[in-house]
Amino acid sequence: MRDPFSSKKKSWRLFRALEVDSAIDTFFFELGQSSGMAWERITLFFRRFHATGWKRPFFELLSEGFTLGVAGALLLVALAVPAFDAVTKNWRSQADYSVTFLDRYGNEIGKRGVLQEVQFGLDQLPDHLIQAVLATEDRRFFEHFGIDVVGTFRALVENAKAGGVVQGGSSITQQLAKNLFLSNERTLERKIKEAYLAMWLEANLTKREILKLYLDRAYMGGGAFGVGAASQFYFGKPVTDLRLEESAMLAGLFKAPTRYAPHINLPAARARANVVLTNLVQGGFMTEGQVIGARRHPATPISRAATASPDYFLDWAFQQVKRLVPTGERNLVARTTLDMRLQRAAELAVESSLRESGTAYGVKQAALVSMDMSGAVRAMVGGRDYGVSTFNRATNALRQPGSSFKPYTYAVALENGYTPASIVVDAPVSIGNWSPQNYSRRYRGRVTLMTALTKSINTIPVRLSIGFGRQPIADMAARLGVQTPIRVTRSLPLGTSEVTVLDQATGYAAFASGGYKVRPHGVTRILSNEGEPIWDFNRANGPPERVLDEEVALNMVQMMHNVAENGTGRRARIPGVSVAGKTGTTQAYRDAWFVGYTGNFSTAVWLGNDNFTSTRRLTGGNLPAMTWQKYMRVAEANIERKPLPGIPLPAIPDEEVPIAEGLAEGEDLIAGSGRLAPETESLLDRVEQRAKSADHAASSLKREASVVSESRLATQ
Repeated sequence: MRDPFSSKKKSWRLFRALEVDSAIDTFFFELGQSSGMAWERITLFFRRFHATGWKRPFFELLSEGFTLGVAGALLLVALAVPAFDAVTKNWRSQADYSVTFLDRYGNEIGKRGVLQEVQFGLDQLPDHLIQAVLATEDRRFFEHFGIDVVGTFRALVENAKAGGVVQGGSSITQQLAKNLFLSNERTLERKIKEAYLAMWLEANLTKREILKLYLDRAYMGGGAFGVGAASQFYFGKPVTDLRLEESAMLAGLFKAPTRYAPHINLPAARARANVVLTNLVQGGFMTEGQVIGARRHPATPISRAATASPDYFLDWAFQQVKRLVPTGERNLVARTTLDMRLQRAAELAVESSLRESGTAYGVKQAALVSMDMSGAVRAMVGGRDYGVSTFNRATNALRQPGSSFKPYTYAVALENGYTPASIVVDAPVSIGNWSPQNYSRRYRGRVTLMTALTKSINTIPVRLSIGFGRQPIADMAARLGVQTPIRVTRSLPLGTSEVTVLDQATGYAAFASGGYKVRPHGVTRILSNEGEPIWDFNRANGPPERVLDEEVALNMVQMMHNVAENGTGRRARIPGVSVAGKTGTTQAYRDAWFVGYTGNFSTAVWLGNDNFTSTRRLTGGNLPAMTWQKYMRVAEANIERKPLPGIPLPAIPDEEVPIAEGLAEGEDLIAGSGRLAPETESLLDRVEQRAKSADHAASSLKREASVVSESRLATQ
């Protein structure tokens, strides 16, 4: 029987569906109507502000400027966010450390940290010292909010008039932000972070606290940080006892502490102090009559040897000490790995190369790291002039290594069954739309791995990476000691992932040691001020770890030795010393490297520019290899020559050994008790023979001159 109510139920459901649909349509219709009316009211309201005529372009520009300004502000905030991570750390903790550093032989080489005994309250400092600093560094310090807009604009105008940088625009707060949180690298990103951190300091500290921190933390040359330590170092007195002329000399150091350090360049320091005295008068802090005595009687520092402090190394070692001793005793003595003889040789090698050829090649900066086979850093050059830039290019600058990265690729190939004699085809190769080319733009066809590395062929490592992948190359670099994370890209085998100079010296040391990973370090022992041991490198670290099969390491040494003997690294050869290494030149000639090793040392050299501009076709086989050779000739002089794994020591032809090589600076001629060392005796024998030869030649010339003179008299 049919249900009489079923049709009624269906009708009811249909009616409800139509009702819901109608309600939805009505809602959206009314929403559209009300939105349109609201938009019309808004349009009518803003139409009151519609500019016409000559006003319209002005307001259009103002509107666009406001929009761009907001977008720019958001971008600047996004760039500055990483900088604020630094303020979450205990950035005041440096004041708790006072570290005296000794070289590997126990001689004091410098200090770091703020010494407690030379700290004074701001009220205890001489008024003329504070006035001299304010007059020279930031006259509007107590008026601005961390960024001196007026002073920055004035500096820009003066620099534009002079056609160069004659005035700095950074306030004291900005300089303090840089000293506390940032590096000295000259980049736009660093300046943005500096500005935001300066405003953060102004919001969280008083002006007096900022000024006091600045006076305590600024580097003043000679390894001294803060005006208190500088007063003791340069004048041998507490900062509270400074005279006006001495305060002016100290205030002049903030701009360039190495350039104006009075123990190195007294005339320059006095000239700079005279500028400070002029600033005092122009800033209204003093009258000419009050400074005339200081002009007539300039300050004279106490006598100190004009020796450069290894500041880049000390900064790096100081960071190690703070990491190794994070709590407890803070007044420390650190025994380091530095050898001052090698440090001086490294600095001279870098400076002489830049002075002789820097302009010709368009290169302004260099860095060098040299370590022994245990990873002990014996010399470090982080830049050309610490007084101009404290940024350590040896440990902090990330630069593309170019072809000096290729040995990691070849090491992976050897682990995958290749040998130095294995044949690989040098021909065009592509990965997607990327097709690398050789430096010579030519191809050699079938070549051995030995030849490919020796001639620095680009297609071969790329072709190898297609076979075994690129991740193993990054893993190999990390396994050998490269601490910077490696970016895995198609061009990784050609060295496009940035590393540091310290990374390269460490990675190559694993080859030189026969396959053992070295631990790069600058500190061997840390003692309390009373001499109690706190940390010891040998106790904290076990035996070295093998990270490369011995046969692979021997083959890599053989291949890289061939690079120095017959390939791109020939300028690094040293008579009587087995040398292995690899050159590196990056795209557009921005970076040039030579990284090499002997049986005693692994040394990496980089040359380039801070602003990443191209050099004038500088390659790794040119100036970097020559700089490496200059340094390593001294480093290998008067020490036991050690062969490379699998490579015998070459003979030393007497005529190829310069006399000066055996008299490297800092070496003792006397070995033992009153007897000459065998090397010294041999050296003196050669000197004597050459002196006799010179006397004989001089006598012959004199006789010839006498004969000529007599014949002339006879003809007359």
